[in-house]
Amino acid sequence: MKLSLDMHKRIMKFQKDEITGKILYSEIAGMMKNANNKKILMEISQAENIHYEQWKTFTGEDAEPNWLKIHSYKFLYLILGETFVIKLLEQIEQVGIKELNEIIKEIPEAQKIITQEEEHENKLIALINEEKLKYVGSMVLGLNDALVELSGTIAGMTFALASTKLVALAAIITGFAATLSMAASNYLAERANGSKTAVRSSVYTGMAYLITVVLLVLPYLILPNEFYIAAFNIMIAVVILIIWFFNFYVSVVQSTPFWPRFTEMAIISLGIAALSFAIGIIAKHILGVNIG
Repeated sequence: MKLSLDMHKRIMKFQKDEITGKILYSEIAGMMKNANNKKILMEISQAENIHYEQWKTFTGEDAEPNWLKIHSYKFLYLILGETFVIKLLEQIEQVGIKELNEIIKEIPEAQKIITQEEEHENKLIALINEEKLKYVGSMVLGLNDALVELSGTIAGMTFALASTKLVALAAIITGFAATLSMAASNYLAERANGSKTAVRSSVYTGMAYLITVVLLVLPYLILPNEFYIAAFNIMIAVVILIIWFFNFYVSVVQSTPFWPRFTEMAIISLGIAALSFAIGIIAKHILGVNIG
């Protein structure tokens, strides 16, 4: 079959995607502990290889896998877990199906591949059963409260105390006390609602809060005492990165839009930090406090 230049390029892309998928599914399967999940991903890997060979009959050429993508997804699996990577793989299948639908008229054989890709997507969805996904709401609660409360507290203390060590000391005390308070409040709220997983829910809430505390206080612990402005700027950058990272994770595992949640969370956290920063300066001047 004589292919147009554009169609040849598209099919070569499909070949590259299929050979990449074949290796990627096989590699991820090798990292999984669950035998059933491992088996399903190996089946998908074999199907991707068959699709690669089918596309090769049209082009007569070999395609190189995208090794950067393969290694990146393996790294994400180690860092963010099984659910995150499976959801990303599911999204890849969705994109592939959309692209295949565009060439059905010219390449009718694509219909069979589309059907198989849809089966892959359904199998991937069925694999998603990671425990921490059930507690995303608890993690959001802990993370959001820590970002809003602690970033505001640290911002207010930065100019009021004008010392990285004093700010760090006050933030550590405040942060750890707030962590215990948040975890306890979440536990009591879950128990009041009759939840049987109140303890786990409170643990996830507390962990999210505590990790955020550590990350926000770290610049003040590392930098010299007089570099409190630099520590504040780094803390704000860390806040933005945490908001970006967490909302990206949630948007993938829950299939929700990223930008609306990111924008809302960033505006609230940074707005409160800016207001607290101003209050700290005003309070210092009004009270005539001069620590030095």
